[in-house]
Amino acid sequence: MKLLGRKAGPPLDDRLAALAEAADLAEGRLGAAAIDRARDVVDRAGVRRSLSVEHTAVALAGATGSGKSSLFNALTGTDLAEVGVTRPTTAHAQAALWHPAGAGPLLDWLGVPLRHTVADRAASGLILLDLPDHDSIELSHRLEVDRLVGVVDLLVWVLDPQKYADAAVHERYLRPLARHRDVTVVVLNQIDRLPRRSVSRCLDDLRRLLAADGLWDVPVLGVSARTGEGVAELRAVLDKRVSRRRAWASRLAADAATAAAMLQDSAADGAGSGDHVRQDGVFADRTRTRELARALEQAAAVPVVVRAVAKAHRHRAVAATGWPVTRWMRRLRPDPLRRLRLSGGGDARTSLPAATSVQVAAVELAVRDMGAAAAAGVPEPWATSVRHAARSRTPELADALDRAVATTSLGVSRTPRWWRAAGALQWLLTAAMAAGAVWLAVLFVLDYLLLPRPPTPTLDRVPWPTVLLAGGAVAGVLVALLCRVVAWLGGRRRARRAARALRAAVEQVGNELVIAPTTAELARYGRFVERVAVAGS
Repeated sequence: MKLLGRKAGPPLDDRLAALAEAADLAEGRLGAAAIDRARDVVDRAGVRRSLSVEHTAVALAGATGSGKSSLFNALTGTDLAEVGVTRPTTAHAQAALWHPAGAGPLLDWLGVPLRHTVADRAASGLILLDLPDHDSIELSHRLEVDRLVGVVDLLVWVLDPQKYADAAVHERYLRPLARHRDVTVVVLNQIDRLPRRSVSRCLDDLRRLLAADGLWDVPVLGVSARTGEGVAELRAVLDKRVSRRRAWASRLAADAATAAAMLQDSAADGAGSGDHVRQDGVFADRTRTRELARALEQAAAVPVVVRAVAKAHRHRAVAATGWPVTRWMRRLRPDPLRRLRLSGGGDARTSLPAATSVQVAAVELAVRDMGAAAAAGVPEPWATSVRHAARSRTPELADALDRAVATTSLGVSRTPRWWRAAGALQWLLTAAMAAGAVWLAVLFVLDYLLLPRPPTPTLDRVPWPTVLLAGGAVAGVLVALLCRVVAWLGGRRRARRAARALRAAVEQVGNELVIAPTTAELARYGRFVERVAVAGS
């Protein structure tokens, strides 16, 4: 993340809004500590901005014996702070105010009841706080330091030559404030106790330690509260910071960056979601998508339905174009689609066989693989949420697939025109056959009754009644056989169209119940990364 105060970044309002959104996005995905810290910064920023921005709360913090209270007295020109050497004397924070008008609500919010007005008008807007010792043997003192260090506008760390390298102050306070360089000043007090040649060496060593803490360019001043050396320079630094009236905003921006870093660290470093989702929101891993679609097709009995479409087409074609003499027998057989309660576009549940255990396992494996592939570029613990999102709606798959099959138009309701033509031809041939049969029957009766027979026309030497009877029967059977061949080809064509429609419906179910939740979680993570980057910039 970029450090504050060096390059122009987004406005403070944008950073805080981004931090608040990032915390909301991380809810239930990351640890509560990082989320609570981010929300605390946002809430605190709202309160601080509503208070006086004409005043700057500057805290003097240090260890026991660092001369912090003596420096407080030197800066205020008073003897307000009780001075001790080896034991903590400051139990509660106290404030010295220059131009106190309007500072009351701010001090109330800071929880500093001890307040003193300084007559000097040079430091307009300065509120100087003398804090308890951060290494006090009293727990309440340490808690008070921690509380105020977290909310004041500007921090002045007072160190002494004996303990400026103490790991406690560096690890507990200075290092966590690496992003607060713009609101931090470090003072090496009691330089009058050092040989003159050792002062610059101690200051250089202190700067080296601060650089290791991430505070490589904060002001580092050598001061002696007892002799007054360096006090004027420190006062000038404070006056300059206070006169800008922006320390409070810099502090809030640094807090936002630190909270954003905690969120980022809680989410770890990941590749993001860009590898999985296109800009149009489509999941880009086509291999996993196809595997999921194939597993869902098997679980939805799509092959069974496709075969039923082909059979139903042939069944209905035979019923419409078959030889009328035997056609009625076809009606005794159940329609394959109606048996499955598939009428091609209805909304009732089907009678398809339930998915087998093998098919269910294949779907679960495909869903897990999809989730694992999606989470591959996302760090833990967010990756767990991505995998969970992929599985979150799997209990709905069975019903959704059944509805998708039931409501898909299979293209079997339209009757081909050639069926009517073939059916009419069959009835014509049947009529010819019947006419020949009747004709022959009349001739038989006339012969039986020894009545004179009318002349019977012939085709070549075959009587026309016989031609009509035999020819109609043979032609009807041949037409029926030809129609069966054509119906078989048409059934295959309709089955292919139905397969495409069913696959599209099944893919839609997979998109809605598996891919869409996964994509939404990836998009949420991507938005989180973007918001954290804005908050920490």
